Amino acid sequence: MQSIKIMCVNTGTSVDVEGGSTLLQVASKVLPEGEWPICALVNNKTEALDYILYQPKMVEFLGIDSAEGREVYVRSLCMMLYKAVRELYPMHTLRIELSISRGYYCRLLDADSQTVQLSADDVEALRARMRECVEEDIQFRRMEKPTAEVMDVFRSEGLNAKVQLLGTLNQLYTTYYRLGDTADSYYQPLAPSTGYLGVFDLIPYKKGFLLLPPDAGNPDEATKPLEQEKLYNAFLEHLRFNRITRVANVGELNLAVEKGATADLINVAEAMHDKLLGRISDDIAARRAKGEAGIVLIAGPSSSGKTTSCKRLAIQLMTNLITPKMISLDDYFVDRDKTPRDESGDYDFESLYALDLERFNSDLTRLLAGEEINLPTYSFELGRRVEKPRPLRLDAHDVLIIEGIHGLNPELTASIDPRNLYKIYVSALTTLRIDNHNWISTSDTRLLRRIVRDHKYRGTSAEETIRRWPSVRRGEEKWIFPFAENADATFNSSLIFEIGVMKEYAEPLLRAVSHDKRQYAVAYRLLRFLQLFHAVPASQVPSTSLLREFLGGSSFHY
Repeated sequence: MQSIKIMCVNTGTSVDVEGGSTLLQVASKVLPEGEWPICALVNNKTEALDYILYQPKMVEFLGIDSAEGREVYVRSLCMMLYKAVRELYPMHTLRIELSISRGYYCRLLDADSQTVQLSADDVEALRARMRECVEEDIQFRRMEKPTAEVMDVFRSEGLNAKVQLLGTLNQLYTTYYRLGDTADSYYQPLAPSTGYLGVFDLIPYKKGFLLLPPDAGNPDEATKPLEQEKLYNAFLEHLRFNRITRVANVGELNLAVEKGATADLINVAEAMHDKLLGRISDDIAARRAKGEAGIVLIAGPSSSGKTTSCKRLAIQLMTNLITPKMISLDDYFVDRDKTPRDESGDYDFESLYALDLERFNSDLTRLLAGEEINLPTYSFELGRRVEKPRPLRLDAHDVLIIEGIHGLNPELTASIDPRNLYKIYVSALTTLRIDNHNWISTSDTRLLRRIVRDHKYRGTSAEETIRRWPSVRRGEEKWIFPFAENADATFNSSLIFEIGVMKEYAEPLLRAVSHDKRQYAVAYRLLRFLQLFHAVPASQVPSTSLLREFLGGSSFHY
């Protein structure tokens, strides 16, 4: 076969290979001996290593230290887990629910969809079978067949959610995978074989177990779980909500769209948000009656919907005869020349120490003592604080609401008696699944929200938002997630219908990302993800919805 030229990003050189070669064959030719990737970017699209090259391409080989490589590793672990479950517990259904506690929470269900409580020995048996699969080095075989045939394959294995989803997509052909005699589908590439998956752990957790992937900082060891009891409880509450609405996966959401039933679904989901915020408001009122909780701190990661959560909570507080007064942490930034810098030498505005903690604590102490303060004003144009008249006093029925990423960090309010504080963590814990083995990433949900919002309100391209996202995520890992369990209440801001609404807003923005940019890999992946959804009419979303913070058309002023 004719020779073709491959540009290898890893080495910065071109290499001639025989047409029809796989990426794995090319890797063995161009990479140093002993260095094995798990996937590759081919013209900035993530591909499995069995991808066959027929034309000149630009190729970047990736290990599990990359976001794409880690995703491939985790999804491959999931299929290996499914194979083990199918062999050891064939009468039970595996459901991989979500990413939590630095791992992936899984349950086994019986024929009535009730959770099967596994013993530690049961979990160890699964773990041992997965270890055997690693030793056997079984190939992940990518298949592509007419969709009707694939639906028959999945139907024979009891993968009904996959059958239901495929039935709504109207695709002629469908890609799926085989691992030995086990069939499954994943919406991203998988590793070449189970021999690549030697680092993982499986431990009992709650009513199920945690699948733990390699640690990001030390990929030779499985990650150690982090206790996230409050997030877990918030997630469970929304799972129960999904059962009531009979929409738990994308196939069921698509059927609701086809039946014209989304208006009722939206109304119920919005009412759920009202109920949760009302419950938090009642709790604050009870604390206020004891002379506590004069300050409410609201924190959460980027695009979790903190701002609208604040505004809707304020309304609920007023129904409890409490007057909310709001201030912004942004006004407590230190002058630009005193701002700490990150590893790249750029100003680190995400750092806790970008705030004037002394002035902040002094002002809060005086407010709680009944004194009047003058709120500072920070000028982003000048890069420093400017003083202007902004008097503030808290009266007997007032509560101070402060939104900011550091709200749960005890160092932010080190001088304040904890009894005077009520802390709320806002997170978009997506409980809708693609199917039983494919969950929807909370991070992807927030990224889609941010792409749409940044374009509408800041004129920022999807490419630029995607480029900055890894830095945002690093800041969250350092300054937000470690303190989530400090919250008095957790508010799940996800909406079961939101990806269907986001679809028509996000798709044109993602298509505009240049193919020659590294960010196209994420844009292409998100476009493929959005193709699974039927569009939900945005006209059905009320003006008070948290989703309007990102789409526009909100009745709140931001």
